[in-house]
Amino acid sequence: MPKPPPTPIQTFLAPLAALARTRPDIEALVFWGGPTGWDAAPTEALPSDEITFWAEGLLEDGFHLLWTVVARAATPDEPDHIRLHVWQDPCPPPPGLPPGWHAVAARRWVP
Repeated sequence: MPKPPPTPIQTFLAPLAALARTRPDIEALVFWGGPTGWDAAPTEALPSDEITFWAEGLLEDGFHLLWTVVARAATPDEPDHIRLHVWQDPCPPPPGLPPGWHAVAARRWVP
């Protein structure tokens, strides 16, 4: 029996799953947003083997997600961590990266 095609959510998260396979030490920092803005600090850090499972559940529940693979500006091709910005409507746009950091890749999910 052939494997079913990936769901849109699985396709959206596929780059994170691939990165987690090649970089099992990478973590994802979770930031929550709401009507009044964004948490200044991450609320949790997810190990690589939990990132896509955690995000998939939230996306299935109707949350928005911006994932960004982040590197230090001095080493822009070497991912350091992943930032997961999660919210429901209404919410201001997620903040940009702090100085000294570079986005290697990013994608936004809007249900």
